[in-house]
Amino acid sequence: MGTLIPIVDHAVINVAGKLDETQALFGHLGFQLTSRGHHSLGSSNHLAIFGENYFELLGYEAANADKRQDLWGAPLGLTGLVWKTTDADAVYRHLQDVGLAGDAPASFFRPVTLRDGSSPEARFRTVRLAADRVDNGRSFFCQHDTPELVWRQEWQTHPNGVTNIVGFAIACADPLAVASVYGTLFGQSRLQSDDRDGYRLQAGKTQVRFITPQRALSLYGPVPQGENGAARMVALEFSVSSLPASAAYFQRQGIEVLSHQPDELLISAPHAFNVALRFTAA
Repeated sequence: MGTLIPIVDHAVINVAGKLDETQALFGHLGFQLTSRGHHSLGSSNHLAIFGENYFELLGYEAANADKRQDLWGAPLGLTGLVWKTTDADAVYRHLQDVGLAGDAPASFFRPVTLRDGSSPEARFRTVRLAADRVDNGRSFFCQHDTPELVWRQEWQTHPNGVTNIVGFAIACADPLAVASVYGTLFGQSRLQSDDRDGYRLQAGKTQVRFITPQRALSLYGPVPQGENGAARMVALEFSVSSLPASAAYFQRQGIEVLSHQPDELLISAPHAFNVALRFTAA
């Protein structure tokens, strides 16, 4: 299929059986969340939709606790790095060619509740990188067959002012080894050194960062760590329309915000379900 162009589609936060708790938490943090969706595979979710991308709170309701159990063994917190594609089958062939293929593409759907009371089905086709190449989570491509049922204008305005995910951080003892998986996927020339023992990959509006746990601590404060230095997805970075307006929102809500730099706001991982959240001006 030629060269793949990396663009982050969405980030997945594994909340397992804590959908109610995390819906309330991220709503309090200023994200407008979609009403609860239910996948044909048995999982449920809430989404925070932005301009180019979104994040997903992915979990299960009690009646479906026995379904998709492969997902719930991952740590609670950030566990999914998802790429855009318009052709999951072609991506699968590419993954086979470069030695990164997991299971064949899978199709599923979920009804979406719209303002007019209708419930059309949002349909997806996904294909995953080999599970043994991604520690503590998943990385996969998502083909949206009905993007108009995801990127809806009425869901893209957030009280905290977020406009897009602009950063996704993975902490690991060997950043080059982890980054090289995505170099194999997209081309090694796309990986750039950050001159601090880490690497970065620009993926649309989102910069994916591969950094040491020590660097993660300096940027985001305490974050979860993978066992024996294994990679762990630890942080999301967001652009906001107005940093002062975002700061004012957090203050009104009584949310503890840190600032390591004058041009950022930071909510530490212990206050955001194991995910550090960094906000910068668009």
